[in-house]
Amino acid sequence: MKRRTFLNLSALASLGIFIPKSMAKESAASNKSKLNPDRVKGKPVIISTWNHGLAANKAAWQKLEAGGTALDAVEAGVRVTESDETNRSVGLGGLPDRDGNVTLDACIMNHENECGAVAFLQEIENPISVARKVMEETPHVMIVGSGAQEFALEKGFEKKNLLTAGAKKDWMEWKEQEDQKKPAINHENHDTIGMLAMDKEGNLSGACTTSGWAYKLPGRVGDSPIIGAGLFVDNEVGAACATGMGEAVIRIAGGSTVVELMRQGNSPQEACKLVVQRIQQKHKNLENLQVGFLAMNKEGEVGGYSVYAGFNYALKNDSTDKMIDAKYDLEW
Repeated sequence: MKRRTFLNLSALASLGIFIPKSMAKESAASNKSKLNPDRVKGKPVIISTWNHGLAANKAAWQKLEAGGTALDAVEAGVRVTESDETNRSVGLGGLPDRDGNVTLDACIMNHENECGAVAFLQEIENPISVARKVMEETPHVMIVGSGAQEFALEKGFEKKNLLTAGAKKDWMEWKEQEDQKKPAINHENHDTIGMLAMDKEGNLSGACTTSGWAYKLPGRVGDSPIIGAGLFVDNEVGAACATGMGEAVIRIAGGSTVVELMRQGNSPQEACKLVVQRIQQKHKNLENLQVGFLAMNKEGEVGGYSVYAGFNYALKNDSTDKMIDAKYDLEW
């Protein structure tokens, strides 16, 4: 594997996400000039992970154009991917766990720091909408397993077989392989859709949803439904989401760390880069360890960065609808 030379973490990143109160006040004061607190209304913007983000962004944009909130937009957007049976890593058509069961994880978060999540949810096509119900209609943040399914059914969601013929065929072929211990992480369009949106009021929301690591151990849950790991939103600063090896994202509280680095004055691009480099420092073996982050700040600036080449994201605003190849540190 050809590797680029690792870039050194800056002294700022080495401080971590906790800083003394005196420094926090100073940092907050300086950020007033960097994050333009007067930007209450402006052009809406949406970003989402991977090629499937283009179709998702289109649905999300329609919500914003109709006067919907950023929360409405991210829910509508990722539902498109969840219902796409050709996608092998999200929702309907997602690849199953080791035992052939499709289990789904999702979370959603709005501009008021309200959030909801579900994990190890089975037979429900759109877990992101169940997560929103958890946020809006319960005192909880996360419901898992049979409890999540029971909750979804109580709220009117219908049971559905999520294991499509194509996904079942792939799973059965995998079962015939000799080495089933650790399926390789695909470095291309391989998992999770994470979406961040800013509406015309300048408010931020985010959503993240996945069927998880293909052929995982039954019960495994990654970063996607974990607030602060796969997704984090702070309406004073910005928002971030992750894709890739969830275990690596969880170990550094990836989503919240990106947001805190933006709070300290880094651009979305710089913040994502610093967190990717932190992951590299914390892992002795980087083989197949692909992780990518997306971020957006209150000015509507966006950025993305990944460990390896191959990560891309979709950007949509009133003048742009395109894919962007994220910067990265290593070649495959």
